[in-house]
Amino acid sequence: MAVQLNHTIVATSDKIANARFVADLLGLPQPEPFGPFMCVQTSNDVTLDYLETGEEINPQHYAFLVTEGEFDEIFARIQAQDLPYWADPGHHEAGRINTRDGGRGVYFDDPDGHVLEILTRPYGSGDQSS
Repeated sequence: MAVQLNHTIVATSDKIANARFVADLLGLPQPEPFGPFMCVQTSNDVTLDYLETGEEINPQHYAFLVTEGEFDEIFARIQAQDLPYWADPGHHEAGRINTRDGGRGVYFDDPDGHVLEILTRPYGSGDQSS
């Protein structure tokens, strides 16, 4: 059996605005409504299904594997919007990117505080010294 992730629900205070934030920043198609959700489609057929809640949002972590060229494009959009970014998920290395596994990675937050990450190499796939 080939098990694949199909979708995940992202709790949000504003499903339209935050789904658009992620889609625009990552260069993905505009979100589409499905039932109570606004869905952001990734290129590997996984959707982020944004669902509004009136409850306190517990920030989650979402990582996106991208090409080197996509990294450059997304990172340029992060900088153009003056978004804070970090080399680590704990927000200790501000204004830096990391070079884990011989690739590049950076963390930034969405408007609800979810920690988003773009990386060019999966963890454990390359040079472990960085």
